[in-house]
Amino acid sequence: MDTTVLQLHTGQTLVTDITSEVANFVSGKNDGLVNIFVPHATAGVALIETGSGTEPDLADALERILPVEDIYRHQHGSLGHGRDHVLPAFVSPSISIPVIDGRLALGTWQSAVLIDPNGDNPDRKVRLSFLPG
Repeated sequence: MDTTVLQLHTGQTLVTDITSEVANFVSGKNDGLVNIFVPHATAGVALIETGSGTEPDLADALERILPVEDIYRHQHGSLGHGRDHVLPAFVSPSISIPVIDGRLALGTWQSAVLIDPNGDNPDRKVRLSFLPG
């Protein structure tokens, strides 16, 4: 297995596109799978279409499902931090993408993204692991 860790600074950005970093990691490799894993209790990774309004739609959907209110038992940090700890139950902390001849086998509009609502911790790590097929 080949692995590396991306160091990202997300700031107040909910969605960070990491597709190019993942594509660079698998470039030159043969067929296999790349796993993307975020080792944080308040973030996840997903495949979505970016740049088409999906990012604000996702933010709105998360607000409906997991409102930023003082309703959570987990209450340290800023308002909404309890919600951030529930997020990985809805947005997985890992995904796998097929790699064919060193290229991500994504659909036309799919991008790999980090979903990170936690403004208390803007520095994130994302582990990429390539499993040859």
